[in-house]
Amino acid sequence: MRRKRAEIRSVIPDPRYNSVVVAKFINNVMERGKKSLATRVVYTALDLIAERAKRPAMEVFEDALRNATPLVEVKPRRVGGATYQIPVEISANRRMALAMRWLIESARKRSGRDMSQRLAAELLDAARNEGNTVKKREDTHRMAEANQAFAHFRY
Repeated sequence: MRRKRAEIRSVIPDPRYNSVVVAKFINNVMERGKKSLATRVVYTALDLIAERAKRPAMEVFEDALRNATPLVEVKPRRVGGATYQIPVEISANRRMALAMRWLIESARKRSGRDMSQRLAAELLDAARNEGNTVKKREDTHRMAEANQAFAHFRY
């Protein structure tokens, strides 16, 4: 190992839902250090979700995250001049990070008026097990399954 492992900083739970996961999500939405804007976007999106889904926003949010979370991914590994895609299980932290990143990425690519509406729509889709984020997770799983033959190269 060349350097020390980066220490994992604790995130303070958000004030409205008292949830560390929502706080991390807000931090992921944030661009150029504009946290108050990111907070407003996420809270507005969660309010819209509660309105549309007729159930608690946190429930929908947790379902969306669960459905977007990948379990395995493929990592390239060079073995004797050839590069193989090797399926690897993902750590809990990385799973959460990928799920959030994919949800936000898909929401940004959506057509729509403002970010909070796009984010709300993406979260609702993910909670229903549809939409781009879930498709991305399924593609990732399919890739890992297809390359299962190379699993013995795991390090």
